[in-house]
Amino acid sequence: MSLGEHLVELRKRLFRSAAGLILGGVAGWFLADFVLNALRAPITQLATAQHRVAELNYDNITGAFDLKMEIAFTIGLVISSPVWLYQIWAFFVPALSRKELRYGLGFFLTAVPLFFAGCAAGWFVVPHIVQLLTSFAPSQDTAIIQAKVYFDFVLKLVVAIGVAFVLPVFLVLLNFVGILSARSIVKSWRIALLVIVLFTAIATPSADIVSMFLLAIPMVLLYFAAAGVAWLHDRRAAKAALQLDAELAT
Repeated sequence: MSLGEHLVELRKRLFRSAAGLILGGVAGWFLADFVLNALRAPITQLATAQHRVAELNYDNITGAFDLKMEIAFTIGLVISSPVWLYQIWAFFVPALSRKELRYGLGFFLTAVPLFFAGCAAGWFVVPHIVQLLTSFAPSQDTAIIQAKVYFDFVLKLVVAIGVAFVLPVFLVLLNFVGILSARSIVKSWRIALLVIVLFTAIATPSADIVSMFLLAIPMVLLYFAAAGVAWLHDRRAAKAALQLDAELAT
């Protein structure tokens, strides 16, 4: 394909991605109230547990509208992800070799479920974090929480934990392309364990240590699962190399 044909193909993929995003945003507008009620649940639990007034606050006239638009866009981005992810994939597939195509497809099919599982785990610990961080306010004060700031905080936390669950897949990908060996992954298990514990301790700053371990245990298992997959790949690659040497010797 010429440069002009590549640009036409890119325009087609971008247009389809934008159309999917717009339709997802329209659906997200109608689902925004449901999501907002779910986000409000930890605040309601906070008011009940600490016997204080706790509520979301809109600090300007357009605050409620802006928040609903942001929620709708976020929902649309998630709902339309099969569309725009496929468009990205379809644009780059012709340039990939068979081996690269196999690695990319395996990475995609593994990373997406793990990301959503991490987001679900992040959503699980949100109420504990809200309860802890607001507990520092004196009991005679009212917890007036800015709605947009609160939504951004929850979104960043959930996405960060979702990305953390995907990191073992990157380890496997680096092993498959020959950058990182299984031996290096296994030898670094102490450092990895320390990093995981520190991350979960920061992500779940709650007095409930059970929440931290519920988040850390699957991350540790995913790390050692990545090491196991890398070990099997290195073993198969070494066996293939020995066979090649034997064929060359004969």
